Amino acid sequence: MCDDVLLPGPVSAALADYRALRDGHGPCWGEPSLSYVVQAWATVFLDRRYNFYTTGLRQLAERHPDLPAAELEDHLGEVDPDRVVRDALAGDVVDNLPVLRLTPGGHAVAAVTRIVLEGEPFRTALLLDSSRDEPVTVLVDGTPYTVEAHGAKVVEVAESVVVDGQPVDLTPLSRRVAAAGVRLRAGFPCRWSVTSASGQGWYPEGAPPKLDAHRRPFFHGDDLVVAVPAEPVTVTVARGMEYGTAEVTVTPQAGAETLVELTPERLYDAAARGWYGGDLHVHLNWMGEEPAAPELAAAAQHGEDLHVLNLVAGNVASERVYDAEALEQWVGKDLPWSDDRHLARIGVEYRNDVLGHCTAFGLRGLPSRYHTGFGGTADWPPNAAACEELRALGGIVSYGHPFHTAFGDDDPPDVVLDRGRSCAAREIVADAALGLIDSLDVLNHSSVLATAAVYRRLIGAGNRLAVTAGTDAVLSFCRRGTASAPPGWERVYANVAGPLTAESYAAAILHGRTFATTGPWLELTVNGHGPGDTLELLPGQEVEIVVSTIGPEVEELEIRTAAGVVAQGPPGRLVATMRADEPTYVVAVATGGPHPRSQHRRGAYAHTSPVYLDVAGGHVAREADVRWCLAWLDRLASILRESGRFDTPAQVDDHLALYEQASQIYRTRLP
Repeated sequence: MCDDVLLPGPVSAALADYRALRDGHGPCWGEPSLSYVVQAWATVFLDRRYNFYTTGLRQLAERHPDLPAAELEDHLGEVDPDRVVRDALAGDVVDNLPVLRLTPGGHAVAAVTRIVLEGEPFRTALLLDSSRDEPVTVLVDGTPYTVEAHGAKVVEVAESVVVDGQPVDLTPLSRRVAAAGVRLRAGFPCRWSVTSASGQGWYPEGAPPKLDAHRRPFFHGDDLVVAVPAEPVTVTVARGMEYGTAEVTVTPQAGAETLVELTPERLYDAAARGWYGGDLHVHLNWMGEEPAAPELAAAAQHGEDLHVLNLVAGNVASERVYDAEALEQWVGKDLPWSDDRHLARIGVEYRNDVLGHCTAFGLRGLPSRYHTGFGGTADWPPNAAACEELRALGGIVSYGHPFHTAFGDDDPPDVVLDRGRSCAAREIVADAALGLIDSLDVLNHSSVLATAAVYRRLIGAGNRLAVTAGTDAVLSFCRRGTASAPPGWERVYANVAGPLTAESYAAAILHGRTFATTGPWLELTVNGHGPGDTLELLPGQEVEIVVSTIGPEVEELEIRTAAGVVAQGPPGRLVATMRADEPTYVVAVATGGPHPRSQHRRGAYAHTSPVYLDVAGGHVAREADVRWCLAWLDRLASILRESGRFDTPAQVDDHLALYEQASQIYRTRLP
């Protein structure tokens, strides 16, 4: 596919702009220092073993001893990020951050030695970690850097470091090895990983050095040549969640090319059953180490065999909307690499850090706004205004990465409705009642259990929402856990009628014919009917519920109704009979512990949309769930006054009027 198709002029110019921002400001691209902007820089070095938030909050508590603990998170953007990285590592050394320890008696280098191919340049970040009682100046490649007493600083080094007038021995940082090559061939696009015994990854020329949430190197394509050291390397091939993995270790000879032909085994074929898996929340560019061109998204989608990819344009912490140029170029159109089995579109992430972030799939036109509440602007209008506009433009609207705080089915709303600007999906309870959203990303990178608990409260209170999935993967990130993992590591499968199109996929979501998963296939029927269907029953009528799974990571199956768990069992197949005495819903849940196929910290998880059981003409509206939603709206009004920014009292009144309108709807559902 020619460059002018995948990279038209405005998109090319935007990409050049992003590269200039990265070169001038580093991986945060000059964005204002909100907490998640600082975290984006720190987690280049801190994977899921090291906690940015806990370390940052501890630093803030030392700096602001009189500040209540509940308010510290609002100040995370003020931390010293170099010190947070040093303190979070707690003496550990990671592969991309060697350490120069500056002690009262001298200095010492600690490093995970990197392999460098003969003739290739070497450059690395270096942590200057001082335990001295006075500032010290370190000369790095001729540039002086001052490290405060007991302070830390991350710098870039290529050639030399001088401390106290003495050159530092940098030989522990790297070792030179003769170069060889491997040619990788599967017969179709796949995800590849090529690693040395130490775990160091090797990539084709031009491929960004990406790591997934398990710190596994990866790239996408087929019939690729990779320069590697002339020593044993392990080649692994995979292709999204419908495939297993295959692996081989080879020892290529110096100066020669070794052919590796390897194919992953298919575990299940969803499309053959009429189900298509999609990731509805992926960013092409949103800060990061390597600005991403559309070609990277195309390679990732086909290499993961991801049926539906929704790239979203969105801002970070300022007015700039990344990939707005791509949205303007392709809104309402299939992206150029789409085919009859792979559909790619570009949509929007609409963002407000008090009310929550919404995503839209299938837009036919450009919205008038992309965010509120950034750069000192007001948190107005309510998200409801954006949801209305996005739906009027043809979009399927969902709340993404909804809840970060872990809580359970029986916890009250104030467990998650804390103060501050946390990006949680706070307005969702109002927007669901008003019919302004279509789904909820129950599968996301945040707390899946908390999101599932809220989802079941919402549908139990009479709101009809589909389960969806959005990873929030960012293709411009290289080393940031789930954000740098491959798109589609979680998917929403939708049962599509006929050929795969944006319209048919959207229709399947609107009808609730979905389940979301980290990998397992999960199937639910009630009297032969699947998710999205409604059964009209008489009081006391019995139904048969059948749940089945495919996937090695599943450990337990659950059948749930509005009243809770009605059956549990081992993986494979679970059958239960239930008497329907009142309106309810039925969903299936599959769970498992941490597993290589699951990128999420909690492990394997899958959740269906409901089969609704209407009894004597009544729809589910469980009193406990309705009252839970009413309590949520009352607490949300308080949070808005505490944490919202407004220019006039009338703006606050607009929000409160929205909550009252939603509350009136919920009250009509009470017995």
